[in-house]
Amino acid sequence: SSGINAEYGELHVPSHALVEVYRAVMEAGAPHGIVDAGYRAIDALSSEKGYKHWHEDVRVDTTPLEAGMAWLVNAKLKTDVDFLGRDALLAQKKTGVKRRLVCLKVKSPVPLVTLEAISRDGDVCGWVCRTSYGYSVGCNVAWGYLEHPEKVTLDWIKKGTYQVECMGVTYDAEVSLSAPFDPKNQRVKGIYEEADGLEKAAFRES
Repeated sequence: SSGINAEYGELHVPSHALVEVYRAVMEAGAPHGIVDAGYRAIDALSSEKGYKHWHEDVRVDTTPLEAGMAWLVNAKLKTDVDFLGRDALLAQKKTGVKRRLVCLKVKSPVPLVTLEAISRDGDVCGWVCRTSYGYSVGCNVAWGYLEHPEKVTLDWIKKGTYQVECMGVTYDAEVSLSAPFDPKNQRVKGIYEEADGLEKAAFRES
């Protein structure tokens, strides 16, 4: 099967029906200015919106709590339902996480490529796992993990000053736990507001 990506999600279509469905989607979307877009556009849009990518934002060595996706497991953790990794997550909720995925709005005139070092108050504390230029917000948008030997707390994140190093040059960055575009996820509810520059996303804990 093949897929068609959109803000609401994806359409998974059997290959034999793809052309017919594509034509129907393009016809329905024509009055709204629908256009074709490539994979770079998908990367940029998902980075702005905070939609996670498997193997970059989330990997086999990260947990939902570290990736800011606790909402996927919190309800199940409150039940007696057993699942692979349950005990590890319960222990992590009790002790706290030692690394946390955050969004960085990087004031860099050059493109980032991932694996750049992230510094907090001058000391390296993490790395960039995914990045793309955010055309809707007007800057490089990167996602990366901050690490602390004891635990990463909301207070520790908020009190730091951050930079991202690219090709030996450091650039200032704003760090948030939320996506820079539509951080309250209003658009999928049909509430559309024009993104005028960077949206000041409030820090929040999962």
